[in-house]
Amino acid sequence: MTKKKTAKTSARAKKSQTKKPARSVKTAKKQLKAGKSAKKKITPKKVTPKKVTPQVIPKKKKPGKLTFREKKLQEIRKNLIGQKESLLAEAEEALNALPGQTVFPDMGDQATAETDRNFMLRLRSREQKLLKKIEDAVERIDGGTFGICDDCGEQIDLRRLEARPVTTLCIECKIQQEEEEKLRET
Repeated sequence: MTKKKTAKTSARAKKSQTKKPARSVKTAKKQLKAGKSAKKKITPKKVTPKKVTPQVIPKKKKPGKLTFREKKLQEIRKNLIGQKESLLAEAEEALNALPGQTVFPDMGDQATAETDRNFMLRLRSREQKLLKKIEDAVERIDGGTFGICDDCGEQIDLRRLEARPVTTLCIECKIQQEEEEKLRET
């Protein structure tokens, strides 16, 4: 019997040795207040912050409510359409006022008239390209892809979109593109 008692007491001793400490500092304080003594000193665990990559989770919005970004995009769309209409009106006016081939008695006057005419045509050509970019931007707004960089796929900052609404690149990608162009030129 003494062997059985010693085996039982040694098993109890092992259990008390392997007894888990209190789970937190708060529970240890509660035990101390209640008159129970904590057998082991409890130290709080150090929590190291994990690096978490932020995930963009679209917020569920109420029907009819627009987010700040969506409101800004609608304002940009209105500005683009207004700019398109003004460019078309100016182009129509310029085509009506564009002088035809005229012959001047002085060669200097004729050269000046030709230079002015070529300059106007070059401006209209640039405006035509801008009109195409404006139409593409309006289509991207309607399609939901406006404001996303073509190179990296990140969102373009609203300030950049307000300053240059026909852009398709974020500022970092545009800087990189310009640096590459400089290297090609040299």
